[in-house]
Amino acid sequence: MLAQRVASAAAGIPVILVIIWFGGPWYLAAVCAALAIASIEYQHAQGRPWIDPVSLLIAAVVAGIAVGAYIGRIEWLAWLAAGALIPAAAVSLNPVDDDRLRATAWTFGGVAYLGVLGSTLILLREIEFDGRSWVYVTILGTFATDTAAFFTGRAIGKTPLAPAISPKKTVEGFIGGWAGGFAAVLVASYVFREYDDLLFEPWHVLVLGLTLPLAATVGDLVESAMKRARHIKDASELIPGHGGVLDRFDSILFTFPTAYLFVEFVVTR
Repeated sequence: MLAQRVASAAAGIPVILVIIWFGGPWYLAAVCAALAIASIEYQHAQGRPWIDPVSLLIAAVVAGIAVGAYIGRIEWLAWLAAGALIPAAAVSLNPVDDDRLRATAWTFGGVAYLGVLGSTLILLREIEFDGRSWVYVTILGTFATDTAAFFTGRAIGKTPLAPAISPKKTVEGFIGGWAGGFAAVLVASYVFREYDDLLFEPWHVLVLGLTLPLAATVGDLVESAMKRARHIKDASELIPGHGGVLDRFDSILFTFPTAYLFVEFVVTR
């Protein structure tokens, strides 16, 4: 399992970093594809087949929200409105079980979780001048948090962090992840200031370094809670050693909104 995990990361991370560098339609296409796949995994966890008209429709809406974020604010809001109306109609016509209210709530949750939070991957990249650098800082901080938490917990973890949600997560792992994420945000920020003219005040990266690992941990626990509610271990087996796309997006779906809101309303003001 560990060997598969390392091999998948070694193969995938360079590709991700290259796509972030070029941005534009390539980055948009990659984000939309990942969000659409994650949306199908999310609906499958509810009990829908992998190839299901409702799941495909909702995946298109989730990807459309990201496209709207790329095109402009008005288009983003229009897709958000579609995300509020289309899933309700689709689930009403084809509920996954007899409890229509629960099915509708789960579906709305998926649109908000993947569509709204996921669209911040686009919004952060499209920030003028510094968007690319902030995406790198965020993704590297997220990866460092997850990796440091995994290996610290594996090595010395003893105290359960949230046993009712995720029995394997430990306080020691959380502290190691927080330290690793903080260090990664700090180092990456100053590297990109030196080589890519990233603009910030020193206190900006201190605050982001403190909050980003916390957001990553919350995202991890939220997805763990959803999987536990549906009695599944992984969203799928698409990525060897890692589970599904949804499993890899759990932290990202919380770190990117955190970084986007902080950069947009604090750093650039």
